[in-house]
Amino acid sequence: MRGKGKWATVPLGAAVLTAMTATGCSGGGGGSGGEKVTITHYTIDSPDRTFVEKLIPDFEKAHPNIKVKVTKAPYEQFDSKLQSAIAAKNAPDVTSHWGYGGFMEYYNKGMLMDLTPYLEEGGFKASDYNIPDSVMDIYKVDGKTYGIPLNSYVTVMLYNKDLFDKAKLEYPPTDYEDKSWTFDKMVDYAKKMTVDSTNLAEAQYGVDFGWGERDQRPQYFGANVYSEDTWTNGGKPTEINLSKPETIDAYKKIYGLIWDQKVSPTAAFSKSVSGQFGDPFLSGKIGMSVVGSWSLASAKDFSFNVGVAAVPQGPNEKVRSVLYVDPLFVLKDSKHPKEALEWIKYLITTEVQEKSIELSGGNPPVNQKAAEKYYSNFEGIDPEQIKQVYEGAFKYGFESYNHLISNYSQINELFINELAPVENGDKKAEEVLPVIEEKLKKLLQRVNE
Repeated sequence: MRGKGKWATVPLGAAVLTAMTATGCSGGGGGSGGEKVTITHYTIDSPDRTFVEKLIPDFEKAHPNIKVKVTKAPYEQFDSKLQSAIAAKNAPDVTSHWGYGGFMEYYNKGMLMDLTPYLEEGGFKASDYNIPDSVMDIYKVDGKTYGIPLNSYVTVMLYNKDLFDKAKLEYPPTDYEDKSWTFDKMVDYAKKMTVDSTNLAEAQYGVDFGWGERDQRPQYFGANVYSEDTWTNGGKPTEINLSKPETIDAYKKIYGLIWDQKVSPTAAFSKSVSGQFGDPFLSGKIGMSVVGSWSLASAKDFSFNVGVAAVPQGPNEKVRSVLYVDPLFVLKDSKHPKEALEWIKYLITTEVQEKSIELSGGNPPVNQKAAEKYYSNFEGIDPEQIKQVYEGAFKYGFESYNHLISNYSQINELFINELAPVENGDKKAEEVLPVIEEKLKKLLQRVNE
């Protein structure tokens, strides 16, 4: 990030980002001679990922013995198609956890290649690509490297300046050290921008609180769904805390925004606008949206003036943001790991990461020299504000559960299905959480044996 500073360690080895300036380098080296090989890069079939196809010609020109083939799948089918390819002995060489599953799930299934010997052989240094060592540590197990960071997303708050102006409200701060910006103040603001109506055409809501996945949201309120050993034993919790009072209270606050405070969109409202806009915030009828920073890529599509702000201070003083650091993996079955690694190194160079910001529509680079350009990529939003929000989010961040918990795709599906009655207003959180706990225990007992 811009300016000088450092990265420090936050829970699970995720990086605390403050800013750093370093010297970039080119992809260099391997694959310039010898037998011609083809490597496969597997990704999501969406423009923010398939743009890598436009980077291939320059790479192949610099590495004439390596051809890169991109294969893709819709988000919902990403994991299943990957597993099918592996089972059919047709696994891709390079991919990431771009589906429901995450790093720890891939690792525990034995899908990932240990890159350590290849990195050592080639003299790889994260600092040569402006990636601090602490970021590399996220994808290390027992000192061995299984992934190389590519992008770094965080939780942000986007807000509709037009609705704030209409309600005569001050814009929320970007500084995470401004402790006056609290969850309760956000709710108070939301009430002043809400028009709660059964007529969906008239309805307007103050806040859409999309903080993390459904099982991580209690963390914001100081509750933990999983036992602490989850983060040190390979992402396999030994205890589930869904029936504990503090966890139930956290979920009551989350869904109370919809059904008690009535300041957040109902499932019916979101569904009514999703066909036209995708993200309900794009409808212009939501004052604030707490969401992953990938939504910044839609800034050019907003029909209203948008601002970016810090996630408000909640009951958990240490965690206010979810971090989503996406790596690239070489799968264990790859026949060309050295060539695959050359492709990965190319993608994290300063020049290519800068180019990728524009081509992807705004993917945040892990290369901190390239981040200079990222901050200036969003029309109508002050680059310094994005920088400050990013720095604060990393300082108060915790890596996304879906990256760290084994068999997460099945866990996530369970939460989606079982919490649906609460999200639809048919049941109370306290009714369904003990049921989810028992089902989750049985699921974990089965998959973690």
